[in-house]
Amino acid sequence: MIKRLMLLLAVLALVAAACGGTSDTEETTTTAATDDGTTETTAGSTDDGGGDAGQGSEGGTLATVQARGKLICGVSGSAVAFSETQSDGSATGFDADYCRAVAAAVLGDANAVEFRALTAAERFEALKNNEIDVLIRNTTWTQSRDTDIGMDFAPTTFYDGQQVMGRRDKGFTEDSTLADVDGAILCTNAGTTTEKNITEGAALSGATITLETVETFPEAMEKFIAGTCDLTTTDGSGLVGNKATQDTNDEWVIFPRAPISKEPLGPVYRQNDSQWGDIINWTVYATIIADENDVTSANASQDDERPEISRLFGGEGELQTKMGLEADAFFQVITQVGNYDEIFSRNLNPVGLFREGTFNAPFNEGGMIFAPPAR
Repeated sequence: MIKRLMLLLAVLALVAAACGGTSDTEETTTTAATDDGTTETTAGSTDDGGGDAGQGSEGGTLATVQARGKLICGVSGSAVAFSETQSDGSATGFDADYCRAVAAAVLGDANAVEFRALTAAERFEALKNNEIDVLIRNTTWTQSRDTDIGMDFAPTTFYDGQQVMGRRDKGFTEDSTLADVDGAILCTNAGTTTEKNITEGAALSGATITLETVETFPEAMEKFIAGTCDLTTTDGSGLVGNKATQDTNDEWVIFPRAPISKEPLGPVYRQNDSQWGDIINWTVYATIIADENDVTSANASQDDERPEISRLFGGEGELQTKMGLEADAFFQVITQVGNYDEIFSRNLNPVGLFREGTFNAPFNEGGMIFAPPAR
């Protein structure tokens, strides 16, 4: 009997030791790679509260923006018709209006935005380092940016393609091809898909070029205007915008007719913050759905009897509150900023960019601008 009692006590002691050996807050060590390729070991709790690496704070980017009371939006600041910084620090253009759309959805105020002008080379680091909440800066969606660089992309807001601009008096025409740039000095900005595309494209066409890169595209334009460069290249929309505003005598020509690349442009946000990603995505989709239903800033109504529009504007079955927003968040987007066509037309039509016959037309008119159902 005594032996059995001693054996039972021993078993209980072992069980107690096993249960008390660890806890939810036990310190663990983690080895992580640093930017310079070395590794560092850090101590941390096994209970991380469920936080995501991409979040701007413990509550995610949404909580950060709402607590701050304004959206910090990364833009170019010098992209004609897309984002141009004004003397008061505000910005105008297609991209700038999508910054305002996000602010309207999240804060109920389209003007609650701080615009942060960024070069192509610094934009991703600014996003990764939480210096901005979202990047809306004519940025191309690519595989490496979606994986290796660690970005996530919202729906494409503008389908573009790279072209080249030269002078008529140098023999270039709308029918020129990349083979015709052989021997030319070509300027563009560094840290872009543009730089890689023209290098690969020229090589494939058998042309040899001298590529000069600068920090910003306006600098490339200055060299082109001064004659330092024979050609300049960027997305076709950028060339059209600069030609429309600076080439008063029609001395410049954009070619080739078919772009040399695919450039799907749209908002970018940090990985691993799905709530914030959903908000950016559906802000874009809301402008498209409104456009598909002919709902504009002038006629938008929360009494709209169409089920999809009613839900989108906060009626029965709305999903905005489940996203952490006010029920009327997207109603504010449309009334304060406008639908997709309004945003496009007021910013891009004046420089000669139109939707008709392009990928930026609605899906039911041969284009690629399309939104999933709001339900």
